[in-house]
Amino acid sequence: MSERLGEAFTSLRTDNRAALVAFITAGDPTIDDTGAVLDALVEGGADIIELGMPFTDPMADGPSIQEANLRALGKGTTTADIFAIAEGFRSRHANVPLVLMGYANPMVRRGAQWFADQCAETGVDGVICVDIPAEEDGALGPALRDAGIDVIRLATPTTDEARLPAVLEGASGFLYYVSVAGITGKQQAAQASIAAAVSALKAKTDLPVAVGFGVRTPEQAADIARVADGVVVGSAIVELVGKHGADAPQPVRDYVKSLSDAIRSARNS
Repeated sequence: MSERLGEAFTSLRTDNRAALVAFITAGDPTIDDTGAVLDALVEGGADIIELGMPFTDPMADGPSIQEANLRALGKGTTTADIFAIAEGFRSRHANVPLVLMGYANPMVRRGAQWFADQCAETGVDGVICVDIPAEEDGALGPALRDAGIDVIRLATPTTDEARLPAVLEGASGFLYYVSVAGITGKQQAAQASIAAAVSALKAKTDLPVAVGFGVRTPEQAADIARVADGVVVGSAIVELVGKHGADAPQPVRDYVKSLSDAIRSARNS
C-alpha cells in the first residue's frame, strides 16, 4: 500500500470513521478549472481523491460521467494534461491520496512502464483500471507495483468465492466494492446487501473496503460508513461540475462537506 493511502486509512481507523472518496473527471469543466474543483473536494473534507481519465467509451459509467468524459475530451484533455493536473494537485496537497481511475487504452497505449513512471513522477498513489480484469494483471499491474503504485481492484455483487482470490491477488491500497451490477449513478443497493457483502469481503482480505456506485445523499453515505472503510461518491459531484462549470468549486465544496460531516458522525449516532 502506498505511504499516503496507508497513512490515511490508519488515521481513519484511529478516528473510528470511514474515508470519503470523491471522484471527478480530469478536464471537466476545463483543464485549467479542474485544479480548483480538486481543491474544493479537499476543502470539503474528502479523504481520498479519484481523478477520472476521460475516455471515449466509458462502459461502466452512467450518463453523468459519460457526459463529463465528453466535455473533457471536447476541451482537448490529453493524458499529459491529466498528469499535469495530478502534479499540480500533489504540489498543493502533499498528504492527500490521489488515485487515477479509468480504462486500459489511455493507460497502456504508450506502454505500461511509461504510464507507471508518470504516475510515480506526478505523485499518483493508486490506479483503478476498470477493464483490465485480474486475470490479465500482467498488462499493467507489474509495472505499477514496481513503481510503488497501488493496484486497486474492483469487486462486484457477481464476484463469487471462486473468483475473489484472483481479484485479491496483487491488489493493494483498498478494495473497491461496486455495490450494484450496473453503471454508475443510476441506482443504489439495499443497505442490508451492502453490509453483508462488506462483511464477506473483509473475512477474506485485510485491505480496506470502500463502497461506491449510487451514493448521493449524506444519509446514504452515513449508512455505508457504518459498515465499510470508505464511501465513494462520483456521479453526484460530477453533475454539480456539469451544472455550474467554472463556478463549481463552491457548490462542490458545500456538497462534499455535507457528506463528510455525515460520515464523520456516522459511527457515533
